[in-house]
Amino acid sequence: MRRSGISRVLQNLVAVIVVMALLGPSVLAQVDTGSITGTVTDASGAVVSGAKVTLTNEGTGASLTTTTTSDGVYKFSPVRVGNYKLETTSQGFQTTTQSGVKVDIGSSVALNFALKPGSQTETIEVTGAAPVLQTQDASVGQVVDERSVNDLPLNGRNFTFLAQLVQGVNSPQADTRGNAGSGAFSANGFRPAQNNYMLDGIDNNSDTVDFLNGTNFVVLPPVDAIQEFRVQTTDFSAEYGRSGAAVLNATLKSGTNQFHGNLWEFFRNDKLDARDFFEHDCNSGVCTPRKKAELRWNQFGGTLGGPVIKNKIFFFGDAQFWRLRQGQPQIGSVPTAAERTSGFTDLTFCSRSISWQYHSRKQARSKCRRVIE
Repeated sequence: MRRSGISRVLQNLVAVIVVMALLGPSVLAQVDTGSITGTVTDASGAVVSGAKVTLTNEGTGASLTTTTTSDGVYKFSPVRVGNYKLETTSQGFQTTTQSGVKVDIGSSVALNFALKPGSQTETIEVTGAAPVLQTQDASVGQVVDERSVNDLPLNGRNFTFLAQLVQGVNSPQADTRGNAGSGAFSANGFRPAQNNYMLDGIDNNSDTVDFLNGTNFVVLPPVDAIQEFRVQTTDFSAEYGRSGAAVLNATLKSGTNQFHGNLWEFFRNDKLDARDFFEHDCNSGVCTPRKKAELRWNQFGGTLGGPVIKNKIFFFGDAQFWRLRQGQPQIGSVPTAAERTSGFTDLTFCSRSISWQYHSRKQARSKCRRVIE
């Protein structure tokens, strides 16, 4: 009985896993992809139903095929971020193709085809670019593409700083908690902690909502592994959920039929930096430089992607390592002999440019007069 009971439990568990695996792709929101839709017509403007439309990924060679509806409409969704080629064929019409159709994260590309009478063996290649203005989506936002992510300077290689390039986004109020130094940003006046971070369509928010420190993302991929990201500040779809401020939706690179990768290092060194303001010894208005505090900051790594089986299976991986050794200048003061012998009963302040120091009243007056003079 005990063995049969365990067997039934295992069978039920396997059944649940299988059902979840089958239903999972249809339940999860495809927030890290885009779509392509359009209408196929003839030379007179009449819609062409039953036309065959083929979508081919120019990087991987993967293709999908659909047919137009009775209204002449076709749609591909979801579509992975990348560059695509579309081919449209129908009986009695020439084959029409258009390549270089770029699909950004969260975008809806509208692309219409006007077929010309002729044989299907004749091919017309459309060279015009897809329309930039999106009328299918009312959300307000901006895509930061791969070129911007790789080429724009980033201190610390934190790609979330680039979100401040988007309209309606700015840096948070500076404070002592490192808010502005962690990549946090404020959208339309909301708190940075109210932003929603997503990575490849997966929730990338910290479980602990920290309204003081602002930034809530968990995983911070290397800059070289980011394909692109989209920042939406208002009117975005309910599928994103959670956020009252902005949505930062990032997607990683993937493998293609061509091997690609890079090796990189970002470093900072005190030999290349100016001396810190506090790395001076000042006395009686005269400041002499001290030895600079040590700084050795190295971030290094690489990426690699390519085919396992051409047109079928691909891989992509990235690795990042960093080492930091940094010294901090410390400013302090030692009580004078007069202060120690007086029992610290007769003291006053003397404001210095570097720190507060204590002196007896008589010494403080003379010290301050020398500084003022």
